[in-house]
Amino acid sequence: MIDLRIPKHIGVIPDGNRRWAVENGLTKEKGYEKGLDPGLELFKLCEKAGIEEITYYGFTVDNTKRPRFQRLAFSEACIDAVKMLSKENASLLVVGNTESPMFPIELMPYAIRRQSFGDGGIKVNFLVNYGWQWDLKNYFLDENKKQNPLDLIYSRDISRVDLIIRWGGRRRLSGFLPLQSVYSDFYVINDYWPDFKKEHFYNALEWYDRQDITLGG
Repeated sequence: MIDLRIPKHIGVIPDGNRRWAVENGLTKEKGYEKGLDPGLELFKLCEKAGIEEITYYGFTVDNTKRPRFQRLAFSEACIDAVKMLSKENASLLVVGNTESPMFPIELMPYAIRRQSFGDGGIKVNFLVNYGWQWDLKNYFLDENKKQNPLDLIYSRDISRVDLIIRWGGRRRLSGFLPLQSVYSDFYVINDYWPDFKKEHFYNALEWYDRQDITLGG
């Protein structure tokens, strides 16, 4: 692994929780809690590999249109995930529309400013009640576009994403950080997120190492 070109920042789209639940004879909302252990395992693998920053896609503004039981379940899963990572060497930031009642109040301290735990370690970002229109709203209002767009967006503290890994087989970004992901390499895993295996991560890194990174140049 040390011979591979390691991305500095990976984005994680942990999809397939509801489909996993249904296929395992559970109601859809039961799938979200099964994503907690994979999230922590992935963090530890990133730590070992030397990844500097991770962004997890928690839930979007559009996701809150789902049935109430599902909304409560994925909100609780995001709260529990942040609590778990607060026991690790991590620098945590939650980015999302905090003015909406759908934003979990328990995560507000992490949205006000980045919180460091242990020795700080990896920068970890959670997108919670996130929407790309919300994120870019001030950029759209800047008619002259004279400023750096990254200075105008709410996710300005999140750096450019090198590699995005999506579980669950879907081949779409679903609004994930549109400015930071403009040159991201995109790796899709067909297995559902609750069926996470460390091989998924290592295969993604090996695939990334083979890509021609030009950033448009």
